[in-house]
Amino acid sequence: MRMTGLSAMTLGLAACGRGFGGGGDAGAGGGVQLDMVWWGDATRAKKTQAALDIFKRANPGVTVRTEYQDSGPYKDKLATRFAAGDPPDLMMMRIDSLREYADRGALLDIRAQSGAVDVTGLSESARNLATVGDKMYGIPSGLNTIGFVVNKTLTDQYGVRIPDGNTWSWQDLSAFAKEITEASGGKVYGAHFEAGTLANLIVYVRQRGEDFYTADGGLGVTEATLTDWFAMFRTMRAEGALPPAGFVENLGSSAEQSPLAKGQVAAQIIPTNNFAVNQSAAGGNLALLRVPGETTEKRRGQSIDTPALWSVAAGTEHRQEVLKLLDFLINDPEASKATGTTRGVPANPAVADAVKPTLSPDDQIATDYLVSLQKEELPRAYPLPPGSSGIAADLLTIATEVEFRRQTPEQGAKALLESGRKALGG
Repeated sequence: MRMTGLSAMTLGLAACGRGFGGGGDAGAGGGVQLDMVWWGDATRAKKTQAALDIFKRANPGVTVRTEYQDSGPYKDKLATRFAAGDPPDLMMMRIDSLREYADRGALLDIRAQSGAVDVTGLSESARNLATVGDKMYGIPSGLNTIGFVVNKTLTDQYGVRIPDGNTWSWQDLSAFAKEITEASGGKVYGAHFEAGTLANLIVYVRQRGEDFYTADGGLGVTEATLTDWFAMFRTMRAEGALPPAGFVENLGSSAEQSPLAKGQVAAQIIPTNNFAVNQSAAGGNLALLRVPGETTEKRRGQSIDTPALWSVAAGTEHRQEVLKLLDFLINDPEASKATGTTRGVPANPAVADAVKPTLSPDDQIATDYLVSLQKEELPRAYPLPPGSSGIAADLLTIATEVEFRRQTPEQGAKALLESGRKALGG
């Protein structure tokens, strides 16, 4: 999405349809109708509608028209809505799109709404996810982070001890993974995680005392740190701790198609809100560990993150009602009981605690992990600057080049810094 083209596109797109699928209340018969859009599947839509039914019963003069779309086309179709002068009242906002909308005044500053949405129960880490300067342009629809899951069935089978997930280092991960590979005779590789996944790299960079993205939207990572990142993968792959280059490239993206589920690896990084589905796919005997290096490097690297934000259009004609809906979704335990963990752990820790008894045991594990993490002193996660989606794509391409030895770690680091600076206009 390039917001700079929105005004020029308006006339050409004004006659287009909204661009989303879905349904919900038609809003006929007067009263206030809110327009709410998100990405997701039919299951998420059903759970979201269950929450909205509760809201409607408490607010009989308000109806909510809901529209949803697969995640791939969502970004462009949301831009189309804004370009056509038809923005939704409440929308799911991609974390890498927030700055592009906020910097152009398209989103409402939640903090300036006289407490219409109560954010006092949110941790500072959660509030910061949508904060630009002193303004807050959204609220996490749910929280997650990343963690390592280890298949205890495989570690028991091969007699390998699982490291302490609260204290292990990257060296401990490498030794553990290599031991699994050797004990299995190469039938199972010790671990799998991607050098080309930006979320993984951001944690590693923070642990080195740097920030991949700085507060002002620049790059704060050094060439030396990026070189070490790529070199670590090359070494682990050469020692057999990780699968060889291209080993997982033909697998699908679902948990059921992952090397963890297929028993090809013993450990894998996942988003924690996917713990339950990975637990089911892998046979039900996973341990959830923190990312290595949290106690052995210069500083903490993990942070509280979100799959998506709820944001309000600055030009909404129903400010009072849409803020009431947003407050309901964030702070009402019944709303979160209805939606479950389809968007991650509730952003309000008190709500998360209230909802936890209604969750499956696996979702409770992920919830405890997130709630506990929020009580700790963590580095700030800054909103991603415009151009970050291009950097994520470049990282994936460059990591593949290094993986197949078409570039050295040094060359990959230099290439990523150069492309990153260009993407950010530097």
